[in-house]
Amino acid sequence: MKESKFTVLIAEDDEISFELYRIRLEQFDLNLLHATDGQKAVNFAKENPQIQLILMDIRMPVLNGYEATEKIREFNKTVPIIAQTAFAMIPEQKIILQSGFTDFLSKPIEEERLVNLIWKYMKTESSA
Repeated sequence: MKESKFTVLIAEDDEISFELYRIRLEQFDLNLLHATDGQKAVNFAKENPQIQLILMDIRMPVLNGYEATEKIREFNKTVPIIAQTAFAMIPEQKIILQSGFTDFLSKPIEEERLVNLIWKYMKTESSA
């Protein structure tokens, strides 16, 4: 794993969804990590402090996205965590943003919104 690359953790239990993310993000020079459940996402975040962005599925085994985000926020308050959810109606959006997430993506993921969010957080990180 190269330290110079922007590191993104994708917490996604569905292998096809992960592959879609990987394909959509090929245009960036990213170091992608993959967690298949919420507990693994927490472990990755603890063991890899160089992670600069987390894409967190809400519905995952072991710990769901809310639980995983809560645990990550106990030791990392600043890493941007973007919720991935099929339930991003206005009430859900408010709950997501009040639960420690930085932003959200509605499923099915729109490539343009995904790319815009990646650029937004890459720029924020590079200016920090």
